[in-house]
Amino acid sequence: MHSHHVDRPLHDGILVLDYGSQYTLLIARRLREIGIYAEVIDGAKANPPDDFHFEGIILSGGPDSVSDSQARKLPSWVLESQKPVLGICYGMQLLVETLGGQVEPGSNREYGRADLCLLGEPKGMAAQIFKNLPGQQIVWMSHGDTVQGIANQFEIIAETGSKAVAVICHRERPLMGLQFHPEVHHSEFGKDILQNFVVEVCKAPLNWQDQDRLDAILDYSRRTVGDGHVLMAVSGGVDSTVASAVLNKALGSERFTAVFVDNGLLRKNERVAVEQRFHDIGVKNLVTIDASQLFLDRLAGVSDPEQKRKIIGNCFIEVFESFAREHVNEFTHLGQGTLYPDVIESAGHGAGAKVIKSHHNVGGLPEKLDLELVEPFRFLFKDEVRHIGINLQLPAAMVYRHPFPGPGLAVRVLSAITPEKLAILREADAIFIKKLREHGLYDQVWQAFAVLLPVKTVGVMGDNRTYQWTCALRAVTATDGMTAGVGDLPMSFLAQVSDEIVRKVDGINRVVYDVTSKPPATIEWE
Repeated sequence: MHSHHVDRPLHDGILVLDYGSQYTLLIARRLREIGIYAEVIDGAKANPPDDFHFEGIILSGGPDSVSDSQARKLPSWVLESQKPVLGICYGMQLLVETLGGQVEPGSNREYGRADLCLLGEPKGMAAQIFKNLPGQQIVWMSHGDTVQGIANQFEIIAETGSKAVAVICHRERPLMGLQFHPEVHHSEFGKDILQNFVVEVCKAPLNWQDQDRLDAILDYSRRTVGDGHVLMAVSGGVDSTVASAVLNKALGSERFTAVFVDNGLLRKNERVAVEQRFHDIGVKNLVTIDASQLFLDRLAGVSDPEQKRKIIGNCFIEVFESFAREHVNEFTHLGQGTLYPDVIESAGHGAGAKVIKSHHNVGGLPEKLDLELVEPFRFLFKDEVRHIGINLQLPAAMVYRHPFPGPGLAVRVLSAITPEKLAILREADAIFIKKLREHGLYDQVWQAFAVLLPVKTVGVMGDNRTYQWTCALRAVTATDGMTAGVGDLPMSFLAQVSDEIVRKVDGINRVVYDVTSKPPATIEWE
């Protein structure tokens, strides 16, 4: 049974088989950074994708123990393909077990930094993998099982300080196992190891450099849309703006229309900024719909966060749908800025595709409006979208803009939303962001914003006592938003921001700074 033919931007590169590791997506990202196209597929798939020419295979780590009867096995096509295989962690144990070695629970679980020592001069594939790399290096371990009984087919190439087997290599075939994670930054020469696997072992052509990537995505967009006309809802965020630039360039400005809904929950001057931005990237057809009154009316008196999100989502769909219906015969496709991690079918990320966050996904609309879907970035990671933005000469300030939640300021006014509270929050937020930029701190954090708390406190202004709202500032560091650290902003800077907010924003007399990481807290307060 052959797998369904998938149209993709490129049809050759490296396959990453997923066995449920939290780092699987990182392997594919690293390979693409090296300059070769890579895709992730479920490690238990009975057949490889029939239209993808792979030059090599990487087996991810995972939570299973190979000796467990329920554990995922190595599909037979992997070794039959005769292509080079690099097994990481669980992937290494799968190789050993499939070829008749034993894997046993380790006496000491290794986790975190370890010292890797090569045993003598590596030969064969190991020599290619460790080409020009030092005999001792720091690696990142994360495993409980160890391999035994492998002498007949595999040679031990390296151990860690605690004498655990760290690297093995097959004596005849291009099969190799690493008991550490080369894909994480903590592994000192991890990227070099992956690069050597691609270039030296697989002899794979690098087909995913900046220009290749841009050409492939423009071409993919043209193939998908044919001679149609795309309608796309845009937020002014990175994904929807870069996707608009791509579709506009791929199809020409006559065949691309962007719709921006002003929901009344935007930051200060945001609507004007978005309109200017789209003008600058050459989008001729930008329709702005001012629906702020509708949104605010529907949200009146609602303080439950989930309820707010639901109302905003439904409201947005209603506004967008009524626009689309009025222009029903003009469009053939609906554009979306969906990213690869949202659509990936993989073992560790739930069965089948993940559920995309509700505000990213114009749920159910394509079928309702009888439009085809075009998702130029469905095979891309966020950092690749940013690179494409830079390649298309979009301003860096736009491409590296902080994420902003779909429901906007609604989830940053904690309590029922009123125009007054929104006005107060807009001013405080604008001061915080302006100061971050002035002090060169904006790019040091992943996201920064102000939150208006439903707490009034006593203050003193001049000779008068005041009784006003409290504003919380939050800044976090992150790479993907899955986890987040506390933004380490200087106390003197925070004091300056606080001082300016309290002086200039009527309605706030106290400012606090949120120092909670994620987990346990989420990035947004609601």
